[in-house]
Amino acid sequence: MNKMILIKYGELTTKKGNRSVFTKLLANNVKAILRGLDYKVTFDRVRMYVECTDLDEAINRLKNVFGIHSIVKCYKVNTDVEEIKSSLIEILNDSSFKTFKVETNRADKKFEIHSMDFSRMMGGHILKNINCSVDVHNPDLLVQIEIRPDGTYIYTDEIAGIGGYPVGIQGTGLLMLSGGIDSPVAGYLSLKRGVDLECLYFESPPHTSIEAKNKVIKLASIVNKYSGNIKVNVVPFTKLQEAIYKNVPDSYVITIMRRMMYRIAEEVVRRKKLKVIINGESIGQVASQTLTSMTVINNVTNLPIIRPVACLDKLEIIDIANKIGTYETSILPYEDCCTIFLPKHPVINPDLDKCIEFESKFDYQTLLMECVDNIETITSLEEEKSDLL
Repeated sequence: MNKMILIKYGELTTKKGNRSVFTKLLANNVKAILRGLDYKVTFDRVRMYVECTDLDEAINRLKNVFGIHSIVKCYKVNTDVEEIKSSLIEILNDSSFKTFKVETNRADKKFEIHSMDFSRMMGGHILKNINCSVDVHNPDLLVQIEIRPDGTYIYTDEIAGIGGYPVGIQGTGLLMLSGGIDSPVAGYLSLKRGVDLECLYFESPPHTSIEAKNKVIKLASIVNKYSGNIKVNVVPFTKLQEAIYKNVPDSYVITIMRRMMYRIAEEVVRRKKLKVIINGESIGQVASQTLTSMTVINNVTNLPIIRPVACLDKLEIIDIANKIGTYETSILPYEDCCTIFLPKHPVINPDLDKCIEFESKFDYQTLLMECVDNIETITSLEEEKSDLL
């Protein structure tokens, strides 16, 4: 009897002809998350199996892998009725229960006993050997048996995975990561749909502090536990931001600044051959996130802009931030480029022609290229090494 982990795919099973691409990438992501452990991973089109000397640690890591529907600690035995019976009693003797139910999945149709008949047979054997009773509606213990061509798998506990698609199946997007609550949540939700991430952070020293930068790196490191591949690109934004404040009316400063940020993001996407821009904008939350503002700001790029939290309210976003562990870091009081020098009355319905007029007053293109050419890229984001605050 071999104790191991069985992984169920969930949404990946809907991919039909492309399923092998999804499962191969998921296997690679599982191997990456288990790096440092003594493990072996095998898989087929419907199940993945992990053998590991530390199953509990492996399960703890697998809980953060997108593309997994559920994780099961199971026992593999030979597909022999008597061996299954004896193994079943040995397994259940370690469990405390008064009622139970047996469910059988006969994936190997060469096995002659049908699923319901086999469940009844195993249920009768349990009743003869353990003081308990059957409850098919609300059992204390659900005993699941999967009969597969390579053997039979027995388990009683199934841990929910986080679902979604394997990270990277959709390519890589550029997340505009601020120090706020929304953008890390947007990054998490993008990872869930299979989009891997690079991050873009705008720093403006001395107006923004090293603590603000370290806060963003910390946020990236937390989100990185769901990917393992995230990089942070730090843009030196001081000269461009100061030029904006010098040449643009106060009410339009945020609008013009966001347009510049989008231009920089587009250039980074082009140079790095990424797919999309991602941000944490939520409709109507601030002046730059009204539909009119979004339209005017978005005008500077033809790239797709993904806004995963666009239709969530703040409390919904906070709930996700708490779940993924970013909230407490996000609320640390260090200002970023979007909050320093915030005008008292930012325009909420900006005019595109006015934006173009204001931008024509200074050589922003040279400043933009200077920003991009001097980006600092941070690649080491292991969370245990990122206690930066």
